[in-house]
Amino acid sequence: MPELPEVEVVRAGLERHVVGARITAVDVLHPRPVRRDPGGPAGFAAALLDRRITGARRRGKYLWLPLDNGDALTAHLGMSGQMLVQPADAADERHLRVRFHLEGAAEGRELRFVDQRMFGGVAVSVGGAELPPEMAHIARDPLDPAFDDQAFVRAVRRRVSAVKRILLDQTVVSGVGNIYADEALWRARIHGERPGERLKAAQVQELLDHARAVMSDALAQGGTSFDALYVNVNGESGYFDRSLSAYGQEGRACPRCGTAIRRVAFMNRSSYFCPVCQPVPRRTTRRIDRRAAG
Repeated sequence: MPELPEVEVVRAGLERHVVGARITAVDVLHPRPVRRDPGGPAGFAAALLDRRITGARRRGKYLWLPLDNGDALTAHLGMSGQMLVQPADAADERHLRVRFHLEGAAEGRELRFVDQRMFGGVAVSVGGAELPPEMAHIARDPLDPAFDDQAFVRAVRRRVSAVKRILLDQTVVSGVGNIYADEALWRARIHGERPGERLKAAQVQELLDHARAVMSDALAQGGTSFDALYVNVNGESGYFDRSLSAYGQEGRACPRCGTAIRRVAFMNRSSYFCPVCQPVPRRTTRRIDRRAAG
């Protein structure tokens, strides 16, 4: 699933190419991507007709395009969603789901929502130009200038949950997904199973600083692309996967100490860590060994 750097790359591309454009027509080619819109496909299209796009914004992994009437076009990319800005005469993508015809877009292009697996979606948020109410529960992300570091440190240290679970809790901090959580934990030399309450304030702040740094590094490289499903608005892949130190590196030498990186099951996904640089908490050692063996 695209994480904060990947979504920010898409947001920035939308800001460059579609802000100021007027939506002249909307083609909903499959109903599933607009399933969360109460108006259904027809109502969704009608609500966007003749609306002008006034911005491109993001909260965590969610995108929205404020409109000139105070509403917003919201989007979540899910596992495989893509927001592409294409020439109007370009061939349709195989998994094209929604087409937005634009007047005034850069070089006469149109906006397309493409989604192979269709876990993502688009919708109209009434009155949502400033912040869609559907996203109000989502915390700010570490790259947001208004993010409150001290509040985050306090929130982590109040919790008995494993620190990686806290990093993935979008009500505490948004935008940090599995990849960047593992990378930040590796940089901070903290095992993901460490309970938040057992971390010192300085350790939590250092972890936050590393999360912010690793996502900034990824953003500078266009995000992380493991396959063709994540691309920017021009269809180009990111290349931060070449710089990963822990995530996806099972069996490879830790760049810091040379020990083989380990992988364990985690919430139907995987966690990657260095067993030397990130010592396993004593109470979880046996459980992690069983998961690694399985």
